Amino acid sequence: MNVTIMERVSVWQCHTYEYQQLRSAVLSLLEPLGGLEAFVTSGQRVLLKPNMLAGKHPHQAVTTHPALVRVVAELVREAGCQVQIGDSPGIGSFQKVADKSGIAEAARLSGAELAPFDSTTEVAGTGLFKRIDLATSYWEADLIINLPKLKTHEMMTMTCAVKNLFGAVVGAEKAGWHLKAGSSRQRFARLLLEIYLLKKPALNIVDAVVAMEGDGPGSGTPIQRSLLLAGSNPVAVDLVAGEVAGIPVDLLPLEQEARLMGLAGAEPSQVERCGAVDEVGKGTPFKLPQGVDTQFGLPEFVRKGLKRFLVPLPKADRKVCVCCGICRDACPPAAISIQNSALTVDGGRCIHCWCCRELCPHDAMDIHRGVLAQLLALVVKR
Repeated sequence: MNVTIMERVSVWQCHTYEYQQLRSAVLSLLEPLGGLEAFVTSGQRVLLKPNMLAGKHPHQAVTTHPALVRVVAELVREAGCQVQIGDSPGIGSFQKVADKSGIAEAARLSGAELAPFDSTTEVAGTGLFKRIDLATSYWEADLIINLPKLKTHEMMTMTCAVKNLFGAVVGAEKAGWHLKAGSSRQRFARLLLEIYLLKKPALNIVDAVVAMEGDGPGSGTPIQRSLLLAGSNPVAVDLVAGEVAGIPVDLLPLEQEARLMGLAGAEPSQVERCGAVDEVGKGTPFKLPQGVDTQFGLPEFVRKGLKRFLVPLPKADRKVCVCCGICRDACPPAAISIQNSALTVDGGRCIHCWCCRELCPHDAMDIHRGVLAQLLALVVKR
C-alpha cells in the first residue's frame, strides 16, 4: 500500500517588521514544524540565504527584509550555531547591497557573519545538467536556511523559495545559465529545481509581510500581505506561496516542472497547511508582470507559427534610459547594444529572460508587444 508523505507548510500572520512582534510571529510560525530545534543542532555552521537582488531600501520590497534576517540569525545563534549570511546579488557588489538593504546592519545586530559568494565549487549534477558551479560557502555550510521574498517575476511569474536558491550561482555564471537554459521557461525551471536538489535547504522561511506584485522582481509594487510561510520543502512552500499570491498553477513553470519530475510537495494533496491557513486565499490576486509569457500553454504549432506576433520584447524608454550599459553587459545572448546614445534590443537574439528589466537601476526597460500579444495578455492579466 502506497502512503503519501505529507509536506507541512506553516502560515502565520504578521502585520509589521517591528522587532518584538516579528520575533514572536517567527516563533509561532515554526511551532507547528517542531520549532527551530527540529532543524538545527548546536555547533553547526548555518548559512542564511536571503534575497539580495540589488541595493534597494527595505521599503521597496526588492530584498528580504533585514528585520526577518536579524530575527532568524539571532534564533539560530541562540541555538548554539555559527551563522553566516550570504548571496550573490544580481547587480552591485555584495557589500553595497548588504549596506543599502539593511542586511549588513542585521548581521551586526545579530552577531552573524557576512559571507559574500565570491568563490565557487564545481558540483556534479544527477539530472539534465551534469556540472553546476555553486558558491563555496553555500556548498560547504552544514545547513542552509532559505529566506526568500515573495515577489512576482517576469520570466518565472513568481520568485520564492526555489528561485531564491539561484543566488548560489555566482556572478556572471548566472548569465551563462540564462543563455544555456533561459530560452525555455520549463528548461530554466528544471535548472532551478536541480540546483535545489544538489543541496536542499533544511528550512525555508518566506517574507510575505510586504510582498511584491507587478513588474517584479526588481521593479514591481510593494503589496501588504501580512504573512510568513515556512516549511522544509521549498516546492511545497512555493505551492502555498502561489496560493497566497493568487497565481494559477498553469502560470508557474516551477510547480509544473516539479510535477513532471515527480518531486514531493508538487501536488496540493501532498501539502498539509497549518497555522493561519484561512489567510492563504484572502486578498486580491497579485498583478502579474507585463513580461509574463502569454503564449505559455498554447499548442506548439500555434506558438511557432505566430511567435513574432506573440512574444513581447524589452524596449528602452528613452526618456528614462541613461545608457549606463548595465543591461547590455548583463544580457546573456548579448542582444542589447548602445549606439549614438540610444539603446536597442535585437529581437532575433533576445531569449526573453528579462534580466535587463530585472537589473535596470532606473526602471527604464519597458515591454513592447504586438496587438495579438496584447489581446492574449488580457486573458491572464488580473
